[in-house]
Amino acid sequence: MSIPTQVYPVIWKEDRVVLIDQTRLPKEYAIVEIHRYEDIARAISTMIVRGAPAIGIAAAYGMYLGAREIETDDRDTFLARLDEVARILGNTRPTAVNLFWAIERMQKTAQNAAGAVAEIRETLLAEAKAIQAEDLRTCQEIGDRGLEALPKTPERLNILTHCNTGSLATAGYGTALGVIRSAQGAGRLARVYADETRPRLQGARLTTWECVQDQIPVTLISDNMAAHCMKQGSIHAAIVGADRIAANGDTANKIGTYSLALVAKAHNVPFFVAAPLSTVDFRLETGEGIPIEERDPAELYQIGPTRICPPGVEFYNPAFDVTPAALITAIITERGVLKPEELKQLSPI
Repeated sequence: MSIPTQVYPVIWKEDRVVLIDQTRLPKEYAIVEIHRYEDIARAISTMIVRGAPAIGIAAAYGMYLGAREIETDDRDTFLARLDEVARILGNTRPTAVNLFWAIERMQKTAQNAAGAVAEIRETLLAEAKAIQAEDLRTCQEIGDRGLEALPKTPERLNILTHCNTGSLATAGYGTALGVIRSAQGAGRLARVYADETRPRLQGARLTTWECVQDQIPVTLISDNMAAHCMKQGSIHAAIVGADRIAANGDTANKIGTYSLALVAKAHNVPFFVAAPLSTVDFRLETGEGIPIEERDPAELYQIGPTRICPPGVEFYNPAFDVTPAALITAIITERGVLKPEELKQLSPI
């Protein structure tokens, strides 16, 4: 299958959701067509779709698919069953707050919608489309805001990023990779350094794939090379995404982000987090309250079909870690570039 010029990980097409199967990249570009909300839940939990904003968009369409499957014209019965759809979708991945943000927004839309059940269903589809369109605009704004925050020297920058935060993780364009795209467009990007991101290798498989598609110069490094590259002066800034940000700026992101922030601090390299405000969980005062997902140990003990350690070994496989706000230079949002302690100014609570 040919690869489209513009990559969108989640697409609504006539009566179904079309997803890029990110578990098969970069070896194969393949799509999955989904008609049922339970299959959306499965796609999220198995990481066919991944990245906090993209998960939220997929879940929003999942809420509509679930609404479409509810066979009743009674409003109260419909809303009660829709709450069960929300529960199943919400149980897929605990850390990414965009998932819950999108589900709650869809629930409120249904509760506030006037008219018969059929009209509520159509309102839900329109809301899912709106969430997707808003995220694309938000990412472009994050890219532009982030461009203004980058170091002024040198003129062309080498930027390190971790995991995948590009088109594949959002509605398109990206958060941290969106800033990098904006830097490239402004002639300020020299090269991307992409961490491989063990154990699922999203940096190696997905970020480098996106960079190659967009002709962005990219160098892949293993996760334990960042300090060496910074000591050599090869890195001018580090930019990562986020799956959940507490009100004080503590940030949960892909495992390995915390150690990268420590290394950046030690080498006086600015460390930025790029994320939409929907990723900020203002209900949590600090990162201590962020739930950390633990995944299948098979991700650690084998690569593809090949086992890389002997039987009898025990495993610990957290998917995320929390970077303290004190290690973050600034958080880049669609509303501006903020120091972590300034986040609370934007709280709707």
